[in-house]
Amino acid sequence: MLSVKLKTHLEEGFDFIIKSTQGLSGGDINSVYHIKTKDDQFVVKVNRADAFPEMFQKEAKGLMALRDTGSIDVPQILGFGDFEDSTYLLLEYKEPGKADRQFWELFGHQLATLHQNTREKFGFDEDNYIGSLPQYNRSTSSASEFFIEQRLKPQFEMAKTRGFNFNNLDDFYKKVGQLIPDELPALIHGDLWSGNYLVTSNNKPCLIDPAVAYATREMDLAMMKLFGGFDDRMLKAYQESFPLEDNFEERIPLWQLYYILAHVNLFGGHYYSRAKEIMACY
Repeated sequence: MLSVKLKTHLEEGFDFIIKSTQGLSGGDINSVYHIKTKDDQFVVKVNRADAFPEMFQKEAKGLMALRDTGSIDVPQILGFGDFEDSTYLLLEYKEPGKADRQFWELFGHQLATLHQNTREKFGFDEDNYIGSLPQYNRSTSSASEFFIEQRLKPQFEMAKTRGFNFNNLDDFYKKVGQLIPDELPALIHGDLWSGNYLVTSNNKPCLIDPAVAYATREMDLAMMKLFGGFDDRMLKAYQESFPLEDNFEERIPLWQLYYILAHVNLFGGHYYSRAKEIMACY
């Protein structure tokens, strides 16, 4: 429940009176609330200030990076900050709708447009988070170097400290370097599973909870396929706008390995065996 003190702090800081609050589902890491005021509606995400340092600041920066492209809808950021032992992020509320055929086609075209935003090197202006885990974004010149050094190696190192061992990593990295296509960096959402997009009331896609970087665009598409929840018409529309390099399907498990390793470090269990199965394929 949103505390009375935090409600008062938000009311004073953003000049509104809260009429009601309701918890929203999907908040695995943070508590998420739908706030209604006399004239408007908002979403506020809340956590302990000491839980994940600067998480909401980094999330806000990722949302702004996506929003500034004008490629796809992203909630407006109203503000973020700390109050006593809590930290919060206040966002525009998006009235929900229902996906139809046109929604998926639009989503595919807009994601392709987003991925055409590029810059000289891979990485991002700062490190951020993938879920509750740190995600590293040091600048590199090639897609393979970025994926190996900033994505795979930190997860493998973290897994080792948790008792999950992987063998022959140097040979695996060499193989990975040979498989990754030499494409320009693309601004990606970075954690594009079905819980991280919304269908708005006008049947348009809206991205939330990003883990952004300028990285290989295939990572977003591989993540979409990892847990499902996306219509095939989306990928078809994407291909029409921004065709993928040859043999994309063969690389899907490779990109998914990063997200599987993150799940190993969060949950262990069968994700460990799945990670080893993927590595064996390469």
